[in-house]
Amino acid sequence: MATYKKHCMYCSQLIPGDSNLCPLCGSADPFHMRCPKCRNPIEGRWKVCSSCGMQLFTPCPSCGQTTRVAKFCGHCNAELLVTCPQKRCGVLQIMPADRKCIKCGKPFK
Repeated sequence: MATYKKHCMYCSQLIPGDSNLCPLCGSADPFHMRCPKCRNPIEGRWKVCSSCGMQLFTPCPSCGQTTRVAKFCGHCNAELLVTCPQKRCGVLQIMPADRKCIKCGKPFK
């Protein structure tokens, strides 16, 4: 079944409409923002996820300004990805506002 191409919201290039990853820039969820914890679709101005209640804004560790929970800070473009320090977990994730691992719940140092 043919699908129409859509614009990736990160790189603005046309890609297949059924893509889960942008084949050009490598971003996940190229058409909709999703909650990092439960993967529920979210809107740009929401402060918390409507499904799981996760806070969708976090302070940037580099510049200190509040930014949307994403791969990069919206102000200084610093990377917000962190790896859980727990050896049994070790999940790579976006830094949550409560500074606790999304998977195991252990606090980041």
